[in-house]
Amino acid sequence: MPRHVLITGGAGFIGGHLGAALAARGDVVVALDNLSTGLRSNVSPGVELVLGDARDPELVDRLVDRADIVYHLASAVGVRLVVSQPVETIENSVGCASVVLKAAAAHGVRFVLASSSEVYGKRSAGLFAETDDIQLGAPTRPRWAYACSKALDEWLAMAWHAQVGLPVVIARLFNTVGPRQRADFGMVLPSFVLKARAGEPLLVHGDGSQTRTFTHVADCVEGLLRLGDDLSIDGEIVNVGGFEELSMLALAHRVVAATGSDSPVRLLPYDEAFGPDFEDMLRRVPDVGKLKRLTGFVPRYDIDRIIADVLAQTD
Repeated sequence: MPRHVLITGGAGFIGGHLGAALAARGDVVVALDNLSTGLRSNVSPGVELVLGDARDPELVDRLVDRADIVYHLASAVGVRLVVSQPVETIENSVGCASVVLKAAAAHGVRFVLASSSEVYGKRSAGLFAETDDIQLGAPTRPRWAYACSKALDEWLAMAWHAQVGLPVVIARLFNTVGPRQRADFGMVLPSFVLKARAGEPLLVHGDGSQTRTFTHVADCVEGLLRLGDDLSIDGEIVNVGGFEELSMLALAHRVVAATGSDSPVRLLPYDEAFGPDFEDMLRRVPDVGKLKRLTGFVPRYDIDRIIADVLAQTD
């Protein structure tokens, strides 16, 4: 029998790809989204789009009651949105998670939380493992609003698991990119591609030495599916990420080379981009050993393939 699946934030970039994969294998999929940052065009045929807010208790309860599993992706999107709207970032993240978790607990529905590598905060040594302590910046710096709210989402999910036995899995996603991702909210790779295509300067924040590990959306979706499917994975936090560490300066030059563009690469101080109180993470590299141990899955797409797939979308 097909499963009934609810995806909050189902019209977003990741939610749209996840819904398509679930529907393609025969699941009955409902995408809940208020379209504040999502798009109708992200929702595939065969996926029911319900327009509404994940903070609406009555609506959420009705949808969760029909579901066998909930993938909770509703949250703020992008650094620019986080920095400019810290109140909304915190209230949306924690408010949505609180309502959806309560409904899942009431109906005994499996809950997969899409969290973020942002929760690791300012630490930079070694690979980031799920058992590591987190180190967040001061509340005076809005940059950490998203990281703090996602960490609280994780604590709340684990509290429901501990207190009432709610089946919970937390996936910490590392810089998911790929086709259909937009540059609107400060997403670096689509932004670089658009600038290179237009022959405009690619602006790299700071000195460009900060590194990230990018995850193709197809790998992200496969990780989410495997974590959601295996009922023995319960009460776990699992990194879902790629395997190549790359500086932002190197990424910009890779995009320029891949597009055949003559765009220059320029450095932009953080305070000019985001204001005087901004802090960045110097490094964000996952240990994905736990994902492999629990699910057998190893991410497949390297950065060159990721860039190629993003370019193909804009050809």
